[in-house]
Amino acid sequence: MKDDETVRQAKRKLDRLGEEGGLSASPVMKSAANSVRDHFTAKDADKSDKIEVWGTRIARGLALVAFAGLVLWMIGQIS
Repeated sequence: MKDDETVRQAKRKLDRLGEEGGLSASPVMKSAANSVRDHFTAKDADKSDKIEVWGTRIARGLALVAFAGLVLWMIGQIS
């Protein structure tokens, strides 16, 4: 009997969380998006050295372009 009440109570709590939006993946996705943005904007580079900041941004952008090209090439090889 007690187990049934515990299960019903847990279901009510999960339903309430779902209605309130507490079971959303958006905080995780927002954190991941912020991490990617920070990576490509060179947040970890030395801010006092503008050449390092822009060099890091350019290098990471070129790496992204190279990765996309590699993926497209590999897809072409499969088809």
